[in-house]
Amino acid sequence: MRTVKAMIDEHGVVRLLEPISLHGPHLALVTILEEEKEEQKLRPYGLCAGEFTVPDDFDAPLPDE
Repeated sequence: MRTVKAMIDEHGVVRLLEPISLHGPHLALVTILEEEKEEQKLRPYGLCAGEFTVPDDFDAPLPDE
């Protein structure tokens, strides 16, 4: 099983967004997303600079208890 992106037009015609190679007939399961998600933008580096300090022992081993 694998996932490929496709677009479905208003007439229900499915267009794959990447080429695939199949040998013989295959069954497909289609999940229709209501709208395409907006690409998540990266937050700027140092966004919280000066708001907190990381202690020197931040990555020290935790106590046994």
